Amino acid sequence: MKKVFVLLLVLFLGGCGYKPSKLYVQELLGEGVATHIKIYLRDPQNAMLIKDAVNEALMERFGEKIYKNAKTKLDIAIKSVDFIPLQYDSNGFVVTYRTKVLLDFMLNGTKIPTDGFYDFAIEPNTIITDTMRYIAIKEAANKAIDKFLAKLSFVGKY
Repeated sequence: MKKVFVLLLVLFLGGCGYKPSKLYVQELLGEGVATHIKIYLRDPQNAMLIKDAVNEALMERFGEKIYKNAKTKLDIAIKSVDFIPLQYDSNGFVVTYRTKVLLDFMLNGTKIPTDGFYDFAIEPNTIITDTMRYIAIKEAANKAIDKFLAKLSFVGKY
């Protein structure tokens, strides 16, 4: 019974012209993509930390499809990275932060702005360590890249 249901579902979706969004993104990007990340100059102390986090997030999403000499060029500008207090304890110490990363993607002359958020907790009366900053920026960048890919799949469909 289960096999029949799966077969009917596959035939139904295939008959409707359904294509996964990943195929639309692959059509737009081609075989590979060359990325260039503009360093965030408003925070020079952490500029390389931010750049490394975005690079790692890109590698997770695109995998082995990042090449230096690919036909498709993707320019990424880090517009801002903010740490916003969300929750305080009874003594007034921040215990939860939200990391907000704003990225501008330029693909074939088209600017596609995206943002990503990541919430994390810290112990009261402590500071955000470099490791926490890196993880928070990377996770927020991952979400921004996911939004970018979703926008690309929508554009690729039409």
